[in-house]
Amino acid sequence: QVQLVESGGGLVQAGDSLRLSCAASGRTFSGYTMAWFRQAPGKEREFVAKIWSDGNTAYVESVKGRFTISRDNAKNTVYLQMNSLKPEDTAVYFCAASIYTALYPYWGQGTQVTVSS
Repeated sequence: QVQLVESGGGLVQAGDSLRLSCAASGRTFSGYTMAWFRQAPGKEREFVAKIWSDGNTAYVESVKGRFTISRDNAKNTVYLQMNSLKPEDTAVYFCAASIYTALYPYWGQGTQVTVSS
């Protein structure tokens, strides 16, 4: 069982930066694929970024060059550095974890990011 707790959301202006953090419980964090998803009001949850256990990363096209996902296995934490934020980035951001499956069985409670124009 893995428990995930996000933090770092807030209200910012367009062009600002935020760093989200997701702290995970469990002794096997380094083996998990960690991901960030987001859900805007009235929209479906969408994939944002992921980082595999080997450090490789993937991003949705709309955040490439602006967002960076990273992990600190010593701290059982995954980060999402978000730069050049846009109003369309406004959403609840969720951290998710998976291992040995393409599905994500473990989810955090979400953190709100609001970008004003």
